[in-house]
Amino acid sequence: MAQADEENLVPAEAAFLPGGRAAEHEATSLRDISPQQWKSGIAAWLGWLFDGLDMHLYTLVAAPFVMTLLGVASVTDPLVKEKSCWIQAAFLVGWALGGGFFGRAGDLLGRSRTLSLTILTYAMFTGLSVIAQTWWQLLIFRFLAALGIGGEWAVGSSLLSETWPRRWRPWVAAVLQTGVNIGVLIACFTTYLLAAWPKRYVFLVGILPALLVFWIRRSVPEPQEWQAARDQARNRAPRVRELFQGEALRITLLTILVCATSLTAWWAFMFWNQQHLRNLPSLAQWASADRERLVSVAFFIVIAVSMGGNFFGAWLAKWLGFRWAISLMCLGFFLAMFGSYCVPRDHVSLMLWTPWVGFFSGVFGLFTMYLPPLFPTPLRTTGAGFCYNIGRIAAAVGTVVFGLYAQVGDFRLALLYDGFLFLPAMAVALLMPESSRSSTTE
Repeated sequence: MAQADEENLVPAEAAFLPGGRAAEHEATSLRDISPQQWKSGIAAWLGWLFDGLDMHLYTLVAAPFVMTLLGVASVTDPLVKEKSCWIQAAFLVGWALGGGFFGRAGDLLGRSRTLSLTILTYAMFTGLSVIAQTWWQLLIFRFLAALGIGGEWAVGSSLLSETWPRRWRPWVAAVLQTGVNIGVLIACFTTYLLAAWPKRYVFLVGILPALLVFWIRRSVPEPQEWQAARDQARNRAPRVRELFQGEALRITLLTILVCATSLTAWWAFMFWNQQHLRNLPSLAQWASADRERLVSVAFFIVIAVSMGGNFFGAWLAKWLGFRWAISLMCLGFFLAMFGSYCVPRDHVSLMLWTPWVGFFSGVFGLFTMYLPPLFPTPLRTTGAGFCYNIGRIAAAVGTVVFGLYAQVGDFRLALLYDGFLFLPAMAVALLMPESSRSSTTE
């Protein structure tokens, strides 16, 4: 099932690569990996690690920090729910726009140069969140930080898909996604240590990624595949509208559907599960700092388990191919969400179920190596960034809709219905191609 047919190769890609495919030497062991490949891999992995850190600092402190900015007395105040979900929605919209903007920049300016710009953007504006005095100021800072985070995904994934061996891509995807997970765990550790401090101080940790930029600009070269494609297309730069023409149109639309449904469900869980746990009746008598530590621990467990899911998804992709692996992981996602919220649970029971949701989030690691090669090299970060991050627009809407639908302090039913979005994602994934460039076999 994983064997790819040559006719499934997107024709546009063959037009930009000599001989219709990349001419790079395929390494068979780690000893064969070139210095350029190692540097590209390390840069992308560290970029994703800090991506995860800056991405989830707000998720973990949203309710108490917004409560402080609004000057209300409790995290259960309806204004806290309303404003915090609008801030998260703005973040996801910024992520989508950043994916499109920096994705295009990555095709025009180069992967390494644009990767540096994305990291500087999200590091600077995450750090600036510490000075927010009103909820709308925090919304602006999170929106601007998200531009860089969304762009980093598109550029980093394309950088690796163009430099690392094709047959290794499921495992490379798993390792890359693990970088995000470790970044989230660092965010959990940060909020745990600072549980008794004003919540705004956690954002200062988000400045650290800026230090990575100096090394990237000095040490990480542009991929030869991008250089060759740019030189060959010098007299006819591809246009964004080509994503919606010919055979590329079908791939673009299917990719948007899979990403929009799965990302909406995932981000609604990531944001509202923390609020649901924080407001459980079994925690009502807990001290605020103890409750916040439990929320950090619960989130830590979900993300730690997800690292195992990354490699499980990679194993499925090696065995069955990317599209079947994505479909089965989405099915597991649905079952885990249904089991977590089909009945009311206390915090102990919930913490036994939700790690399974984290486990099946390994599906998003598969997207990193599967999506970019579906598009021609000169449009690779544009295509992957646009299609993956347009799902953030849907996720932004979903975060608001599911959050405002829920009763104050009880998000169980909203999270239950949210899980059903993984069913259409599962079905659409089976309609997608198993292209030669994203194939796991020769």
